[in-house]
Amino acid sequence: MDTGIIILAAGNSSRMGKPKQLLLYKGQTLLDIAVTAALNTAFRPVVVVLGAYSKEILDQPKHPEVRYAVNQNWEQGMSSSIAFGLQTALTENPRIENVILTVADQVHISGSILEDLHKMHQSAQQNIITCSYGQTTGTPALFNKKHFGELLTLNGTNGAKSLINQYIEDVAVIPFEMGEIDVDTVDDYNNLINSK
Repeated sequence: MDTGIIILAAGNSSRMGKPKQLLLYKGQTLLDIAVTAALNTAFRPVVVVLGAYSKEILDQPKHPEVRYAVNQNWEQGMSSSIAFGLQTALTENPRIENVILTVADQVHISGSILEDLHKMHQSAQQNIITCSYGQTTGTPALFNKKHFGELLTLNGTNGAKSLINQYIEDVAVIPFEMGEIDVDTVDDYNNLINSK
């Protein structure tokens, strides 16, 4: 079954003050950690959606297997980048049946987590699979093509959370305990670096 991965990396890191996508953790940028996790699966295409810091990010070494796409409307919020990323993935492979949405600041993301989403989709027969951590659920999350139409017309800053809430009976969850560790502020980053 064809599954694509969309890495959302278009934000302007407003609380960080600089592109968090390029912060280093254990010798890799945060974006490369997400890209490596994606490339450690058989899922293709892998699309990285860029926006605010696209020039700085594109100046870095790029992975030949990854499609880097710049969302000119990134300021409209994550929904815009999800729709744009899905359009790009469908252009790369019109046959994809699922798409996994993930972000560039969950440093403990791994290929096995992404594969677990797909396995749960196959076993549970639900069309939205999300990860649970802390007191919430969120990315990475898998959406079956049944929901592509709505993903393509998302708007606002909430991303796909509205769909998850709307179709709660079509949602299954896998655990990703380290998923709550993300990097939004300088303090987050310092805590991360000092916790090694």
